[in-house]
Amino acid sequence: MKHKLSTRVAAAVITGALAFTVAACGSDDDSGSSGSGGGKATATAAAKAKVGVILPDTASSARWENADRPLLGEAFKAAGVESDIQNANGDKAKFATIADQMLNEGANVLLIVNLDSPSAAAVIAKAKQQGVPVIDYDRLTLGGGASYYVSFDNVAVGTAQGEGLVKCMKANGNDSGPVALLNGSPTDNNATLFKQGYEKAIKDAGYTIAADQSVPDWDNTKAGTIFEQMYTKANGKFVGVDSANDGLGGAVASVLKRNGQTKDIPTTGQDATDEGLQRVLLGSQCMTVYKAIKKEADAASQLAIALAKGDTAAADALATGQVEDTETKQQVKSVLLTPQAIFPENVKDVVADGFTTADKICTSEALKKACEEQGVSG
Repeated sequence: MKHKLSTRVAAAVITGALAFTVAACGSDDDSGSSGSGGGKATATAAAKAKVGVILPDTASSARWENADRPLLGEAFKAAGVESDIQNANGDKAKFATIADQMLNEGANVLLIVNLDSPSAAAVIAKAKQQGVPVIDYDRLTLGGGASYYVSFDNVAVGTAQGEGLVKCMKANGNDSGPVALLNGSPTDNNATLFKQGYEKAIKDAGYTIAADQSVPDWDNTKAGTIFEQMYTKANGKFVGVDSANDGLGGAVASVLKRNGQTKDIPTTGQDATDEGLQRVLLGSQCMTVYKAIKKEADAASQLAIALAKGDTAAADALATGQVEDTETKQQVKSVLLTPQAIFPENVKDVVADGFTTADKICTSEALKKACEEQGVSG
């Protein structure tokens, strides 16, 4: 599965975002042409600008409500663009209903995080019929034909996990051996891309994949049950576990703790949740992957604001990358950001970035000691 990233993406995203932030202040200038002509937004387009945002759930990650909602809302408010942000709570029928409501109430851009590709593709098709562009946010809708895609380089996320796990397995004295993969939801294209990255990194380092299962809907409870079965079947003979995010990593950590192997079998995560960072600091999770959600939300909001105000030229200037839709073989204009591997020694980077605080992480005596040793403060 291909996931192509333009070499100009990182620089263009930063430059384009800064440039558009300045330009947006004057986007109500009615001297420009409309977005259909590819020029500046008109006063009329700006006046009717309204972005509808559909978040997927609250179960797969705490980020959607705790980070994405406020960050997106604040960006739209600052730009003077009306927004409607709702959460489908894991319900595909509700997702479709919310989209219908937003379109009926005048949203001229939709920014969506899909629950799966088929249900989101139906929403995109309906939006297209009404001339409303759709931005796939964080997850690409395969076969959907969204106008733009904003996310992290998800193969790179998986590669960071796999390389991190290899680092920890070697630190444990295991240069080879059986590894278990606990993957994300089989209906989430991101999970496929994560696995592509970490499976290759693990195999290339000389380890074998002894167990490989996906977790429906990223459900942490199901993850615990699935990994317990994997662990029992293998008699605990793993040298490492690549769990696709911090929620799944927590489920793995619980099983390992019950079996007295908390630090014997390193595991991974992603999202740099407070719980994940705590486990990294205490050594019960090898590493996590930090995806600076503010950068992702900023890129998506700037793109949506440009489109809502009719300025497709500004939108295209931001989306300088490309991702291939593996179903249609079409290239989707994209903004792709770079993830960061987090180990105990750089947990402080996540705090310094304002993503979380030391107060939220350093909550016990053991964690306070670990935070002090690793320079986590503020």
